[in-house]
Amino acid sequence: MRFRPCIDIHNGKVKQIVGGSLRDEGDTARENYVSSQDAAFYADLYQRAGLTGGHLILLNPASSPYYEATRAQAMAALEKAPGFFQVGGGIRETNAGEFLEAGASHVIVTSYVFSEGRVQYERLKTLRNVVGKERLVLDLSCREREGTFYIVTDRWQRFTEVPLNLETMEFFSEWCAEFLVHAADVEGKREGVQRQVVSLLGEWGKLPVTYAGGVGSYEDLETIKELGKGRVDVTVGSALDLFGGSLSWKRILELCKNEEN
Repeated sequence: MRFRPCIDIHNGKVKQIVGGSLRDEGDTARENYVSSQDAAFYADLYQRAGLTGGHLILLNPASSPYYEATRAQAMAALEKAPGFFQVGGGIRETNAGEFLEAGASHVIVTSYVFSEGRVQYERLKTLRNVVGKERLVLDLSCREREGTFYIVTDRWQRFTEVPLNLETMEFFSEWCAEFLVHAADVEGKREGVQRQVVSLLGEWGKLPVTYAGGVGSYEDLETIKELGKGRVDVTVGSALDLFGGSLSWKRILELCKNEEN
């Protein structure tokens, strides 16, 4: 289990938010922390710590008046630490190349592929052809509805008809290099991880996969390691001392030891 750093950018600032509160209308979100430092600062910090495979997430849609400020932050972080981060948020075949050329190791895609509640196979095929399977990460972030977890899109605001299960992961493993999965119902709440989701990811374990959502204690990291069978990497946001939380990011590095799965 490796610790994967994450830099979330919203309205041109590095933030930690409650994931389920994010709304495109008015560009609003319930904030846990707004940093006085920019994205490049954190990129440099993580790079000097030797971390790789982190996620740089743009939380504003391209239609937002804040998008260009958010994009500028992301580009500055990539310039500071080229090759260290995967970039997600509004990625499609028309802009994936510019982020890769700017220093992203991979691009992360959700809403463009899972659009209008279903899988857009032609878009997925086009993205794979443009980016290459080895540089494409699919975000299978999910929320629960009537006992089943479904992939959600549009910054976790919209449910798709696609369940998150072993069959879904098996199918999409032919199209990408790895998965990122936010348990959006608990994202940013620091009240514990979504155990069912972690167990599912650990049961599959055929590609690298990163879990995010709800980590609020060091015990939660042990839970992920146990339920994920050591196969599931973790990202921690609001609970980190870097973002006003109580968990030491340096201690998390020690606990995870950044071991390869």
